[in-house]
Amino acid sequence: MTRIILSTGNVILDGPSIIRKPGTSRSNLELTNSLRNNILAAQKEYASALHNGNGNGNGNGHDHASSHAGQNGHSSRPAPELWTEREDSTLYVPRIDWESAGLQESRSRYEITVKLFFLPTAPPEKRFDYIKEALRLVKKELGVDDVDLLIASFPGLAFEGDCEWEADRKNATMGNDDEEVTTWGFLEKLYHQGQIKQLGIAEFGTEKLKRFLDKVKVRPTVNQINIRNCCNVPPPLAKLAKEKGIELFTHHDSTNVLPSGTLRELLGQGPQGAGVLADGDLNSSGIKGEIIPEWVVKYTAFVRDRGVIENKGYFASAETVEEA
Repeated sequence: MTRIILSTGNVILDGPSIIRKPGTSRSNLELTNSLRNNILAAQKEYASALHNGNGNGNGNGHDHASSHAGQNGHSSRPAPELWTEREDSTLYVPRIDWESAGLQESRSRYEITVKLFFLPTAPPEKRFDYIKEALRLVKKELGVDDVDLLIASFPGLAFEGDCEWEADRKNATMGNDDEEVTTWGFLEKLYHQGQIKQLGIAEFGTEKLKRFLDKVKVRPTVNQINIRNCCNVPPPLAKLAKEKGIELFTHHDSTNVLPSGTLRELLGQGPQGAGVLADGDLNSSGIKGEIIPEWVVKYTAFVRDRGVIENKGYFASAETVEEA
């Protein structure tokens, strides 16, 4: 079994971005494109270092790289060993330069928001491990000890319908209340430890929110909903949120942010793949077996007094299980 951690790095490429709420970029497209760009950049960087005779810092020589670079006809693609990094059973795709990580100013200048997507392909009983790992990576990338807001996005929830009333009604039967409350208990532990200052949820309509509030100890301060198909916030939801002191935000995130097929295409041997997976080729040195997406985390570091996003990016985790 291998766990793969994918990262985009900072997707704000041309300096800080003026903040706009809600954003207009679909998270699944932004995630896929940013991961692909970061992988291509890493491949180019290490291939260039190899071409210039600088090596890759791990003792891999030119001959070793060349023996793998031509897999499936991709002669320009450097071997994964050059631009990825393995720590025990975890493979970082691409490798991360932690020394250059961190924010430019003091922590107090920033509002740091994290949105953690629990994917439907991963077992709910492992979510505490997912939360701790996602938060660890974000804090290490930004060089901080805590985040201001963590929003939990659960699988199976949506806010869709011909009108806001229908969307609210359909939402009441979605998801799994028990799993969501159990996961929230994990988040409450980190909240009480001071690692997370505020907690939020996504796609909770009126009835689901009522049931949720009756079962949790720490109330969410934010509820994100996607109203692209129904245009308006349901009045009962707006009323309940106001009574409970919960802010309602709209968003444009995908409810299926990282499907298995998309991930396999991104990491596989195809024309746009990274060459990390074997894709059923018994002669390939790539990772063999089924790939299971587990979670995706999106983070933003917003400079409070300048109204800009300085750092924004994603981490994603998947597990590969070799076939017997």
